[in-house]
Amino acid sequence: MITIKPFFRPALVALGLAGFTSLVSCKDYLEVEPTAVDTSTAVFSTVSGAYNSVIGAYAPMAGDAAYGSRISTYFPYDSEDFLNSPTGTDAGDGRRGIARYVSTTTNADVRNAWNSLYRGIERANICIKYIPSMTQYAGGTDQAAVQRLYGEALTLRAQYYFELVRNWGDVPAPYEPTVTGQDLNIVRTKRNAILDRMIADLALATPLVPWRSAAGSDERISKGAVKALRARLALYRASFYYDPESKSMLQAADRNTYYEIVRTECNDIMNNRAEHDLNASFEEPFRAICEYRRDVKHETIFEIAMGGTTSPSTTDSKLGYATGPRVTAISAAYGSTTQGSIVATPTYFYAFDSTDTRRDITLAPYSIDAGPKRLHTTSVSIYDGKFRREWSSNASLRSSGAQGMGFNWPLIRFSDVLLMYAEADNELGNGPSTKAISALNEVRVRGYGAATPPAVGTGYAAFQTAIMRERLLEFGGEGIRKYDLIRWNRLGATFQQIKTTLNTQVANLNAVLPQYIYYTTPTTYGPLRILNSYYKPSATVAAPTGTTRVNWISSAITAERINDIASGFTEAHQLLPIPSESINLNNKLTQNPGY
Repeated sequence: MITIKPFFRPALVALGLAGFTSLVSCKDYLEVEPTAVDTSTAVFSTVSGAYNSVIGAYAPMAGDAAYGSRISTYFPYDSEDFLNSPTGTDAGDGRRGIARYVSTTTNADVRNAWNSLYRGIERANICIKYIPSMTQYAGGTDQAAVQRLYGEALTLRAQYYFELVRNWGDVPAPYEPTVTGQDLNIVRTKRNAILDRMIADLALATPLVPWRSAAGSDERISKGAVKALRARLALYRASFYYDPESKSMLQAADRNTYYEIVRTECNDIMNNRAEHDLNASFEEPFRAICEYRRDVKHETIFEIAMGGTTSPSTTDSKLGYATGPRVTAISAAYGSTTQGSIVATPTYFYAFDSTDTRRDITLAPYSIDAGPKRLHTTSVSIYDGKFRREWSSNASLRSSGAQGMGFNWPLIRFSDVLLMYAEADNELGNGPSTKAISALNEVRVRGYGAATPPAVGTGYAAFQTAIMRERLLEFGGEGIRKYDLIRWNRLGATFQQIKTTLNTQVANLNAVLPQYIYYTTPTTYGPLRILNSYYKPSATVAAPTGTTRVNWISSAITAERINDIASGFTEAHQLLPIPSESINLNNKLTQNPGY
């Protein structure tokens, strides 16, 4: 894990709190050197000072407000893959308000994430301003190390801005660090202009940052991460987005320019398989995260480092506590109960073919009791499975009551590079090339293991449909699907289709799918043994001797549960509200439509 070092900065700056509008004493966040010279000049006079500052720019990515919880497990749901906390009463000002698309302008989870992202931008801005002025940047034995730090700072700022624009659209965009006395009333910059600036910055960062094999074993950004993120930003720049000014979905006329960037950057990564590649097993990258190690093929190109449980709210993630199969009772093996707050959208289980090996990694249709023993759940209580407490290789942490498990958040994987390449190539050629078909099939063949994946068409429309489906199956629970559907302009239509499908299942109960699942499980912790098929109707009889029957669809999928999915969705609410605190303090900042 990255150790977060003390972060140094000028004596008084705005840390991005309330959208740059409240100045905070440096003593709350900083350790200032007692020196008569300018603090920033002193800090950036040494490589270690610059290093500590860049590590400080990484820090806001961790913790509850950012990728440790809110951005990774609150913001991406409800979606086609998962729902956040389908039951509860905190709509509006809580996580369910975000999930149901009815968040309020006073929602603390929204405000804290906004603040963390701007805090990261401010810290990155300081590094970007001062590192190029260092004597070591221009030459000497430390030049490569210092230039790498500059490239990392550019990349971090790009990621922070990317997260802002995909959740809030047009936002204030300072590219210089704040100083005492500065006017912090800042207008919103158009989303496309921000993305253009960040795409250019990532091009500047690329030659400065080494490939993984030359970068060492730490969790810092490598060249592969810079290129993959540049491809991702370009893909979003080419795609649909909700424009708060026109109050409509738009797509750039010059989108092919950005698809070309996607294809070029992904191709470069694909041509360097010694740096990043697909693992033979789909499970491997997620097992590796839970076992606190690198996956065999370095498939995870960039992951957000979590610093441990000393201060889980600021330095760790709640993956394995908020996510994964729910632990329903205190046990010696698994400690206190866990939330299990992320559950699969009921249609998602049946998006997978029965032979797709990704299903049972992505989805965990069981809870764990005090035995510990697995108990099968209903179809509306299937947990996300990629970040499971039970997979942790730290036995003492696993069996404690810790909410922070130290699981890193995977920001981008090599399979995304393959699928972005295939998508961009299809758009540019009005149909896929042989290489694009190969890239798509590489992901599909790995997903199906020994089985042969179903054939897909190679015309433009058929291939586009195949990519959309493959991204659903590949990235479930990784905070991607909602944003994919937005950039394809399909989020609202997808919610309608989900509800239509579920209503049909209820109306035609037991016609195609099983009402019940019959299973056995060892008295001590072990895998479930399913006695009937998930894909065929089941007999409506009592459970045979020695087995347990659980309602799968029967009485589990109700009209109330169906109607609750994304219940407040509107096209405008694809964007989150600007926090009211920021609106009140910045007289040039306007609110998103619908709030």
